[in-house]
Amino acid sequence: MGDRWHVEVDRSVCIGSGMCVNHAPDGFTLDAARQSHPRAPGTDANEKVLAAAEGCPVEAITITLLESGEPVFPPDE
Repeated sequence: MGDRWHVEVDRSVCIGSGMCVNHAPDGFTLDAARQSHPRAPGTDANEKVLAAAEGCPVEAITITLLESGEPVFPPDE
């Protein structure tokens, strides 16, 4: 069985660029205020969701392993 992720968007940081929706339309949506929301906070590991997090211009998206809380993005350095 593959990894499960917890995806979170810090809406105090989100600028509503829509890059996340462009990278992963099945993973994110923008509300009326153009704030990003994950469609499913708990999701299977997904390259498109990871690309969305990596492409966010303000790094508002964090991904952690659902069971352990270990960071996936941004990586713990």
